[in-house]
Amino acid sequence: MTARFWLYWLVSTLADLLAENTKLPGEAADHLQTVVAEWQLLADLSFADFLLWVPVAEGLHPDGGDFVCVAHARPTTAPTAHPEDVVGTRFVVDDHSQLAKAMREVKVCREEDPHWYRDVPMRREAVPVTHDKTVIAVLSRETNLAQPRVPSPLEIAYLGSAGDLCQMIVDGTFPSRDNTTDTHTSPRVGDGLIRLDPSGTVVFASPNGLSAYHRMGHESDLVGTRLAPLTRSLIRDPFDATEVSHRIIDALDGKPGTRAEADSRRGAVVLFRALPLRPAGQPAGALVLVRDVTEVKRRDRALLSKDATIREIHHRVKNNLQTVAALLRLQSRRTSSEEARLALGESVRRVASIAMVHEALSTSVDERVDLDKLLDNVLPMVGEVATAESQASLSRTGSFGVVVAEIATPLVMVLAELVQNAIGHAFPDSRPGKVELIVERSARWLDVVVRDNGRGLPSGFSLERSDGLGLQIVRTLVESELRGSLSLRGLRGDDLARGGTEAALRIPLSRRL
Repeated sequence: MTARFWLYWLVSTLADLLAENTKLPGEAADHLQTVVAEWQLLADLSFADFLLWVPVAEGLHPDGGDFVCVAHARPTTAPTAHPEDVVGTRFVVDDHSQLAKAMREVKVCREEDPHWYRDVPMRREAVPVTHDKTVIAVLSRETNLAQPRVPSPLEIAYLGSAGDLCQMIVDGTFPSRDNTTDTHTSPRVGDGLIRLDPSGTVVFASPNGLSAYHRMGHESDLVGTRLAPLTRSLIRDPFDATEVSHRIIDALDGKPGTRAEADSRRGAVVLFRALPLRPAGQPAGALVLVRDVTEVKRRDRALLSKDATIREIHHRVKNNLQTVAALLRLQSRRTSSEEARLALGESVRRVASIAMVHEALSTSVDERVDLDKLLDNVLPMVGEVATAESQASLSRTGSFGVVVAEIATPLVMVLAELVQNAIGHAFPDSRPGKVELIVERSARWLDVVVRDNGRGLPSGFSLERSDGLGLQIVRTLVESELRGSLSLRGLRGDDLARGGTEAALRIPLSRRL
């Protein structure tokens, strides 16, 4: 094997590696993050290592290499095939031809003969990762064959389930982005696994899965029973019982499910997660992961209490900011100076924008904010303030996605200031016009353009020498908080029908996601 190795001393996350080696759009990079969030399940079911390979974008690395490994998961159910760190390994096509073949043929490709790696025999399979009907990467499933395994019902059930999930990765139906927020706290394969056929009948239950149901009060074997009604009968609270049973039924119908927790009639506390199995679009039942968490419930409650405290702090900060905004608004109404009234109005808008960020954080469980939903609330407020003496319209193209709290507050303020500046200054004498917010997100960057078709920049304008408070706030936040860049340029008639101004903002994401 002629694989070449690079050490990524400064790169520590999947987002960084994708940014360094690919030109994937933001949604494709997010999908790979979702795959990695779920793939410990695949590794444990497969008794194999999983490596995520992406094709290197042309021109990014002149040293060569067609594929680079950007993530690696080892099984907890079997010996690893790669005791050393594989992330950063680069292959040309001849080194691992199955990678290119899987991308080209959009199917799972398996080597006919075992592959030897550092005196360890392994079996390699390539699983193409499909997103939006396009193959964006390849998973390599690599099984250590040094220790022969005797087929058992558990191994057969695990491998069959892994095969179905891998086919769903090829289909682009697994994992679902709708249920990835709790994957790190959901039950794992080793906690307890139950497989259902399409009718909802148990066809296999691992020893730990059976033990969890025994602690809930079920005395006999699970195989052959209908799991949803059985689970409903064992849970104390009728609402929780209905919720858990519906999660199982939804999975049988092909709907992705989230984690659920319930107290049994005997006092045991159990976590449930149901996953649909639909390889090639055909119903194949469902997987139900279960974990008895009775002994760690008190610690979990302490963590939940801490999270709730943080959310309550955000809620109180939001309330305090709204009070400040109300006081400023009251002061604005009582002042006779038009200049002071305008200044107070802008302060109200800025404080209200920050309050909306804290309101969003008060409902978040992981200090992350859906910026699209937040800006849909903030920007109309900016437009209402700025268009009191203008007829400009505001539109947005593209998606910001989910960002960490570190970015949310300064970015919302920057965008509000830029939109306010465009609407308030580009269209004198109540002239109608248009302001566009254009967003492009990749694995590495968030690029935002605020463009108007107004009167353009004044002669001799310089962003660095501008003494306007709004632009000073923008420059300070972009440089100190967002560590990004901002440019402002006038547009000629060829760019827009009536000229205008364009503010371009670029923010690095790769070390923050």
